[in-house]
Amino acid sequence: MPKIYIIDVTNRDGVQTARLGLAKIEKTMVNLYLNEMGVFQSEFGFPTTRHETNYLNANLELAEMGVIAPIRLSGWLRATKGDVELAYRLVPKLKYLNLSISTSDQMLKGKLNKTREEVINMMVEAVQAAKSFGAIGIGVNAEDASRTDLEYLVDFALAGKEAGAERFRYCDTLGYDSPFTIYERVKYIAEKTRMPIELHCHNDLGMAVANSVAGAKAAIDAGVDAFINTTINGVGERAGNADLVSVILAIKYASGIEGKYQLDERINLKAAWKTCKYASYAFKVPIPITQPGVGANAFAHSSGIHADGVLKDRKNYELYDFEELGRGEPEIIETGRQIVVGEYSGIKGFRNVYEKLEIEFKDEEEAREILELVRFANVEKQKPLVEDELRFIARYPKQAKQILTLIP
Repeated sequence: MPKIYIIDVTNRDGVQTARLGLAKIEKTMVNLYLNEMGVFQSEFGFPTTRHETNYLNANLELAEMGVIAPIRLSGWLRATKGDVELAYRLVPKLKYLNLSISTSDQMLKGKLNKTREEVINMMVEAVQAAKSFGAIGIGVNAEDASRTDLEYLVDFALAGKEAGAERFRYCDTLGYDSPFTIYERVKYIAEKTRMPIELHCHNDLGMAVANSVAGAKAAIDAGVDAFINTTINGVGERAGNADLVSVILAIKYASGIEGKYQLDERINLKAAWKTCKYASYAFKVPIPITQPGVGANAFAHSSGIHADGVLKDRKNYELYDFEELGRGEPEIIETGRQIVVGEYSGIKGFRNVYEKLEIEFKDEEEAREILELVRFANVEKQKPLVEDELRFIARYPKQAKQILTLIP
């Protein structure tokens, strides 16, 4: 039976959110956390954007080392031959990518000033170029697919498939679809193309998770694999994208989906709590208290009837257990003296922090090298480093230095 896989786009669509962003070391940590969560692929950035170059190449090096693995790291490009050529000049080891171009009549006229045939030709040329440079996994993205003529989407997907693309990304760019329309449309495309379908849903009408699951159900019902695009905590442009944890929980526990549709077996919800907490800290956006699974109130009960019922049997009022999401352990907050490593820290305070992490340095030179990297990381982030970031820099100083290097 076909499966449902997760492709997280926090490091591409999430960072495009107005007023928000991530430092390059934070994007690296997101890739590490997503890998621990068993996510199939991280859309980790923009290969044609020069301030991403060092970060992208360093992360691909970490992937080759087995540090960020087995997750696939994929780049996002406009579907033009020129963008593909530039991407491979800057990031030559790129193996996975998604090529995106608008397909709706609205955007063809109002944005691209191209005909339908011209758009398909541009996409095919880009796919062929990417294949010639060594790409082994390509998705072709139909931007604004939910407002695009259905037969044209079939033609677009089939042209991409013939050129060498492995997946078709159905983009509900404006959050226009409903679970009913996306099911019918995706099922039709999947049956006509026999191509794995990727669902990219926005939350403008509050239905991104429902639409993503309905679209995945349609693909599976048509006999092909489904790939759902998510972001951590649902961050994304305008009203956001489909939330990573909510999508996973819906597939695992929703009526009519639970037990009938197979989720990628690598998914590890145990890492969800720390992943979502980290993303909240990095983006400086609090997790809503009502957020499914990871919100402060997700397992909180105050009503007398509810409290009595859940104390008798948690299944009375909880569909899933908090331990499954990595919750339950008390969080210890230091209320006494704290030594924090910052951009102006000295070697003694630095050593004190790393000793608490049980990390030793072979000599003074190595300690000072790591201290310098930690200082630069603080400058880039403009907020204190968390323990996992400190560990990462100490373990992979060469890659950390590359990630922290920005050359205008």
